[in-house]
Amino acid sequence: MSRILIKSFVLQFSGIDHIEKLIAYQREFHALKERLRIAEHRTLQRSSELNAILEQFRRAVAETNGSKNAMNNFSDETLKLLKELTSRKSLQVPNIYYHLPHLLKNEGSLQPSVQVGLGRTGVSIVMGIPTVKRKVKSYLTETLHSLIDKLSPEEKLDCVMVVFIGETDLDYVNSVVASLEKEFSTEINSGLVEVIAPPASYYPDLTNLKETFGDSKERLEDDIVVKQNYFSTIKNFALQLASEDWMILEFSQLGFIGKMFQSPDITLIVEFIFMFYKEKPIDWLLDHILWVKVCNPEKDADKDFLKPLLHKIHVNPPAEVSTSLKVYQGHTLEKTYVGEDFFWAVTPVAGDYILFKFDKPVNVERYLFHSGNPEHPGDILLNTTVEVLPFQNEELVLSKETKDKRLEDGYFRIGLNRGYTSASFVGKFENGVAEGTVDPSLNPISSFRLSVIQNSAVWAILNEIHIKKITN
Repeated sequence: MSRILIKSFVLQFSGIDHIEKLIAYQREFHALKERLRIAEHRTLQRSSELNAILEQFRRAVAETNGSKNAMNNFSDETLKLLKELTSRKSLQVPNIYYHLPHLLKNEGSLQPSVQVGLGRTGVSIVMGIPTVKRKVKSYLTETLHSLIDKLSPEEKLDCVMVVFIGETDLDYVNSVVASLEKEFSTEINSGLVEVIAPPASYYPDLTNLKETFGDSKERLEDDIVVKQNYFSTIKNFALQLASEDWMILEFSQLGFIGKMFQSPDITLIVEFIFMFYKEKPIDWLLDHILWVKVCNPEKDADKDFLKPLLHKIHVNPPAEVSTSLKVYQGHTLEKTYVGEDFFWAVTPVAGDYILFKFDKPVNVERYLFHSGNPEHPGDILLNTTVEVLPFQNEELVLSKETKDKRLEDGYFRIGLNRGYTSASFVGKFENGVAEGTVDPSLNPISSFRLSVIQNSAVWAILNEIHIKKITN
């Protein structure tokens, strides 16, 4: 439970806080840069050592030329290896094995357990759609339809969509593949859509993987809604920058969603992720690699390409906020209440709540709670009611209609989601919004509460909170 005090002096010190955070961030970047420098040095050492070994192999083969007895001392497998090695100009260090040594235990670690598609090449854009098993609902089909349906026939020939099923349960993987083959048979047969899944031996031991920054192990995103003409917009924007040196283009503000890379940079980015995947979420690592690469990552909000407004700012009464919902990727309720960010939480269940406890009782005129946002319009609050706790609960003079809304714990259910009846509280926000006025007889108010009545099938985003006081 965190305390949020909205005072005038907060603005005066925000600049100092920003500088301190920036200094700490710079130190962290420099530390990461040093680690990368050491890793690169070690890689060069290994390359030099292995090339020396390669030269010794070449000499050994040269010395055995014309000597059948000497060659007979080698097995067929060794002879094959020597032939391959001596035919190479240089020996490349297998960096993936350096960072993920467990892959050496199984020869098939880098071979997909499932691979469906035509292997289309020569396209302008390859889109990766990772997905994992969801407890309640998968958004994969909706995402693919959104991506495919907004392509012209010509655009469908100029891209590939690769669905990566990040699961090792073959029964589940095969069920997803079967579903995709049925739903998108035309797209798979044309080469537009491909599906792959890794073998169980591909993954390292994740049992001791620490959760960082409130981030769960289930980090993959497959719930995307794209805009009309997205493909041509992205391609044309990238072509306009063809003469400039860029590493990442952002077409979404959220996490690792909507990030574009150039093919020559993929190896460096992947290796960097392999080095630090245990330390931080991948979207944070992107910031780090930009710092290491260009030493001046500027993420100017005014320059973000087609950046949608993901939250709205209002001045709300000073309050203590809390929730039973599991926060996703640091999108906290505290930040939302003061207008710094949107609130994002894992699938709500019956009994979950969001609570705003005012520092002092407030005479409230209106309230507005807006869920979902332009990038995740489906992540809305469902089966949720708005409730208030009057400060003078026992001394209220109330109408019969208002009395009927009193709950056992003293709260009054003032916001029956539109479509509710007095006999049934099961319903949903209309277009993800709950808004209305507060019965003046209930004022002043001590607390506002959003209560989840039934389990939800989707995650929840709250991008706007406005509790408007009565002005004199």
